[in-house]
Amino acid sequence: MASRLPIGSDSRKTSSEPPGRLAFVTSTPLSVAGGSGTYVGISQLARSLDALQVCVETYAPTFRCPSVTLKRLLFNLGVARRLRRSPCDWVVGFDLDGFHYGRAPQAPYVASLKGVIADEMQNERGLVRLLLGIQAGWERLAVRRAAVVVATSRYSCGRIVEAYGISAAKVVIVPELIDLRAWGFGWDEPAAGAAEPPAVLTVAHMYPRKNLELLLHAYARLAEAGVPFQGWVVGEGPCRRAWERLRNRLSLANRVQFLGTIPRQELLDRYRRAAVFCLPSRQEGFGIVFLEAMACGKPIVAAHAAAVPETVTDGKVGILVDPNDPDDLARALARLLGDAGLRQGMGAAGRRRVEQYRADRVAAMFLATVGEALLRSAGTRPASPAGGERTRALEGVGAPATGGAR
Repeated sequence: MASRLPIGSDSRKTSSEPPGRLAFVTSTPLSVAGGSGTYVGISQLARSLDALQVCVETYAPTFRCPSVTLKRLLFNLGVARRLRRSPCDWVVGFDLDGFHYGRAPQAPYVASLKGVIADEMQNERGLVRLLLGIQAGWERLAVRRAAVVVATSRYSCGRIVEAYGISAAKVVIVPELIDLRAWGFGWDEPAAGAAEPPAVLTVAHMYPRKNLELLLHAYARLAEAGVPFQGWVVGEGPCRRAWERLRNRLSLANRVQFLGTIPRQELLDRYRRAAVFCLPSRQEGFGIVFLEAMACGKPIVAAHAAAVPETVTDGKVGILVDPNDPDDLARALARLLGDAGLRQGMGAAGRRRVEQYRADRVAAMFLATVGEALLRSAGTRPASPAGGERTRALEGVGAPATGGAR
């Protein structure tokens, strides 16, 4: 176990020894319903680091507040003092969180951005965009004050550098991770039964950038063409009611179900019984749901936008389409719905690809990549990794950060 930094010590740890204790700081709701993919990524990373014998203490708000933006501010102002008393080796703040602690860190401060708020706000309007603009200002402070910034994709790295005006040398890339066992990876038994007519599954927190109006218009074209299908939409969010009304106006109520948030086992069952996974987001910093679909052996239809091509290799594990063209999306869905052999081939390729993102592998990559970056930022040459299981765990973990984009 790594030694702990005493209060008031040098804020840059220069030993090459891996950390023994991390503080995770997040104001994202600690649930799938409230925190979406951000919560999934943070919680899975914490569990995986624990399996590598790194203790993670998570700091999150415990009070209620009617305004999300105000809650995030109050939390960050209050948590900084607690963090400075915490005997941790690194403080890892997710997204904007930790920006106030970063003014005077006692342990190295790492800003890990699951999404880039300045990028996400481009798809919003009115008051929501204004409030996200305020949060983006705090995120700018976070990345400028951090010793190291972690992005989940090359796309996000570029957006961080451009939007927040920091050097690209300060940013490292560590992709999202997935617990393959939790998604039935490697199960030999067949699913309870493929849905009939064939189902297209969508899983999303329903923000405008998820672009589900495009999917609904593509569904209308499939219905007009007589293509047999049904749509399953899982998730909640501010756009749900508007998209349900659009579904009804397009006469798709008997074909498309909005299921809300469902239990994990039911979601796994939906993944296994679906024929295709589809999410045509205009903006994704990474897209954890694409890993889930690949783990379940499902071909993917998605938009050729943002970081999606880095995760979903076009023509291999899925088909990427124009994020503004419902006809293009309808053609891709019709192609997969009508070709069982193509679905099987892409699903198998996805299963092979998703092993690169295995939780233990990426967690070890997180420790190694961030540790080396902290040493560089302190002007200390990193030592070679020392023996045993930790060294073997790091073999080959660099692949996800460089594969896939065209």
